[in-house]
Amino acid sequence: MALTETDRNLLDSCLTGEPCAWEALVDRFVGLVVHVVDHTARSKGVEITPEDREDLAADVFARLVRKDFRILRDFRRKCSLATYLTVIARRITIRQLHRRIRERSLHFALNGEPKSPVTWTVEQRIEDRDQIEAWLGSLSGLEAEVVRRFHLDGLSYEEISRQLGIPVNSIGPTLSRARLKIRRSNSADSVFK
Repeated sequence: MALTETDRNLLDSCLTGEPCAWEALVDRFVGLVVHVVDHTARSKGVEITPEDREDLAADVFARLVRKDFRILRDFRRKCSLATYLTVIARRITIRQLHRRIRERSLHFALNGEPKSPVTWTVEQRIEDRDQIEAWLGSLSGLEAEVVRRFHLDGLSYEEISRQLGIPVNSIGPTLSRARLKIRRSNSADSVFK
């Protein structure tokens, strides 16, 4: 779909700093951005609250105004403005969701799992899936298997013990050792800086 004359005029007005142009652009596309945020979160398997939705949508619009509307100035105008904003909103939302997941995962790595394993919900384990999979590269053997089965497969200590043939009371210490290795590898990892 081509750029409409209405959107072309709105974009030009916004980029030249005409009064109320930015507000008009936000009003025109806020519904689209919220829809993209919701759809992206669902497709990544992340549940978001209404507050998260508002924050993520605000992040998208905040990024659009950064550096004198650089993202909007980079628009080549070969498609509709809605299509372009959909792609931009999706990319920003994915980055923000991954950042939040990394922060939660890092918090887990630094502070440990809850005292009772049953309070670590399946939803929390799924949210951390991408980061845990990345961490598995820094682990080996038994530690990697225990982390995989606890965090990715959602198994209890007892189930892991039965499957791997190890004492149930060794699961917690194994996860602790894995956290220590993860903590050490993350201290040098620029993703977390």
